[in-house]
Amino acid sequence: MNVLRELFSFMVENKKLWMLPVVVIMVLLSGLLILGQGSAVAPLIYAIF
Repeated sequence: MNVLRELFSFMVENKKLWMLPVVVIMVLLSGLLILGQGSAVAPLIYAIF
């Protein structure tokens, strides 16, 4: 949680808020990859893509 807080404060201080959607998409995609590794949700994720 501390890393996210520091990243957000960095983006606000340096006026790089355009990076926020990029970070959110990366977090969501990594969550999908983690779920798709070995769970019952994997066939549903593969059907989407």
